[in-house]
Amino acid sequence: MKNIIITGTSRGIGFELALQFADAGHQVLAISRKIPQKLMGHQNISCLSVDLSKESDLILVDNFLSSSWKRADIIIHNAGSLLLKPFAQTTQEDFENVYKVNVFGVANLTRIVLPYLQKGSHVVSISSMGGIQGSMKFAGLSAYSSSKGAVITLSELLAEEYAAQGIAFNVLALGAVNTEMLQEAFPGYEAPISAKEMADYIFNFALTGNKYHNGKVIQVSSSTP
Repeated sequence: MKNIIITGTSRGIGFELALQFADAGHQVLAISRKIPQKLMGHQNISCLSVDLSKESDLILVDNFLSSSWKRADIIIHNAGSLLLKPFAQTTQEDFENVYKVNVFGVANLTRIVLPYLQKGSHVVSISSMGGIQGSMKFAGLSAYSSSKGAVITLSELLAEEYAAQGIAFNVLALGAVNTEMLQEAFPGYEAPISAKEMADYIFNFALTGNKYHNGKVIQVSSSTP
């Protein structure tokens, strides 16, 4: 059984992932600002209320790992911040707020957890097709999509830096998934894949994908809004 850290577990894919791993017998550290009651009541789930945009909050993760688990096997960077706004109306603060979660949050949490990762560990970052070079882009998502591109490059660099230690870093660039965040970006659009269905895919990839991939970006998309 694995010790698995998942961010963005208050809803959508992250919520489904936390339940799926826990129901399979794995130990889950569920990280989100809001903690759903259903996760708190599960015997295999530990919950931490953490704002990933605040580096100081991450001391809670370090304290938990040092006092409880002592090791982590998988990190799934699922949390995301989305801004739908015309570029001309965006401010530096808008970009900073999105990047604090989508890029700096990923980097800072990874740095905190690194001492607890061992050979065979897998770090999975959930990105977006919007961050893939050459993919279809959508107006109003300049901060979000560019941040998702940045986390792809970060993961590729970390895969190289920690390859000798046997720690794998991979990215899943998701297409349209029927979540609340999708509705924020594309109101009224009905995606063909549910959060539960995407969680099924990520569940298997997190457990086994590092056997076949390192430093790779896997495009997981059956449709584009």
